[in-house]
Amino acid sequence: MKGLRKYLLLSFITAFTALFISGCSSNDDVDKVRVAEVTRSIFYAPQYVAISEGFFEEEGIEIDLTTTWGGDTTMTTLLANGADVALVGAETSIYVYAQEANDPPINFAALTQTDGTFLVSREPIDNFDWNMLKGSTFLGQRTGGMPQMVGEHVLRKHGIDPRNDLNLIQNIDFGNIPSAFASGTGEFVQLFEPTATQFEIDGIGHIVASFGAESGTVPYTGFMAKKSYIEKNNDVLERFTKALYKAQKWVESSSTEQIAKSIQPFFNDTPLDVIENVVENYKSQGSYATTPRIKEEAWDNLHIIMDQAGELPMTVDFNELVNTEIAEKVTN
Repeated sequence: MKGLRKYLLLSFITAFTALFISGCSSNDDVDKVRVAEVTRSIFYAPQYVAISEGFFEEEGIEIDLTTTWGGDTTMTTLLANGADVALVGAETSIYVYAQEANDPPINFAALTQTDGTFLVSREPIDNFDWNMLKGSTFLGQRTGGMPQMVGEHVLRKHGIDPRNDLNLIQNIDFGNIPSAFASGTGEFVQLFEPTATQFEIDGIGHIVASFGAESGTVPYTGFMAKKSYIEKNNDVLERFTKALYKAQKWVESSSTEQIAKSIQPFFNDTPLDVIENVVENYKSQGSYATTPRIKEEAWDNLHIIMDQAGELPMTVDFNELVNTEIAEKVTN
């Protein structure tokens, strides 16, 4: 339940200190949709493909994309009408709902369906076994976030008690975790791409396992909007989701080289070959959702992961926070 009070406090402050234009605006039959993404990541490739390949434009939608850097900030932006749609982990909708929000965020489309982190070791390991983590110093992700919760879930899956079988470090800010490992902290670290691949290139670490391949299907990152926005702008979100679905099918059928070239403008500081490698890592393990439909079994798996981590404030019925009608209409 870490960060619950922060969501509400920040949204209250933001609502009274910033002026936002709520809802979508129309101009010559083009609807602008303001999207707040939790971070900029190759993990979200289908979203960038939908923009770069013109799929949103084909549906009469102009995307105003802002990176809000963090689940707390992203949710605050959505709640305070600073965005129409948020791209963020589904767990944040549960946190807000548990605070009895009057206008809760509703998940309506899936983007990623596995965890996006990889286990990186300081030394090369030819025949990795998860038991090698026992007794080690493991630099994990921040407490309360999906990477940390999934990381602990995977460790337990392999018979490792995160609290007693290793030295688990979780007090380093997300942005500083790579530099902490590079500076000598930890024998293992949980990292997102492209940092994991770049560490291999630079000889800092070695990818030995994927948390996404081990986690099972989960609504890891997806699109949500406030209930009131969905009710008033259902047609806009149907077209938004249709464009996303086009991109998902395009990603599924395209080569890693094609995908990398399509999304490269969003990652100017990352070499094309690194983007290709990262896309291949995510695509090969099924991280990119191939349909916007959010599955109930994935929602149940999310509850299990959060509960094991001690971060589940309450059990929330699938139909309470997931709108399936939009995705079903688009994909049928």
